[in-house]
Amino acid sequence: MAFITISNWTSTDVSDETIAAVQDKFLPMIMSVGATGVKMVRTGELSSCVVTHYSAAAEAASAKIAEIRASAASDFPMTMVSAHAGEIIHSTFVH
Repeated sequence: MAFITISNWTSTDVSDETIAAVQDKFLPMIMSVGATGVKMVRTGELSSCVVTHYSAAAEAASAKIAEIRASAASDFPMTMVSAHAGEIIHSTFVH
C-alpha cells in the first residue's frame, strides 16, 4: 500500500538560498530511502511542511527517515514541530 509522511517545520531563515540548500541536500536523501515523490510546502513566513509519498509502506525506511530529519534540524536553522504518517486510503489527482 502507498504511504505518506508529513513533517511540519519552523525556521529562523527561509531565504531562497536556504531553501535551495535544503532541496539540494535532503531531497536526494529522501528519495534514496524509497520515496516516489517529495513536496516542500511553504505554510507561513517561517514555516513549511514536507509531504513525502512512498509506493510501499515506509516502516522499513523509518530509521533512515528519522536520521534525515535529525540531520536537517542540525544542519539548518530548522525545528521539526510535528510529524505524521499513514497508509493512503484514497487519492484523487487531476493534472
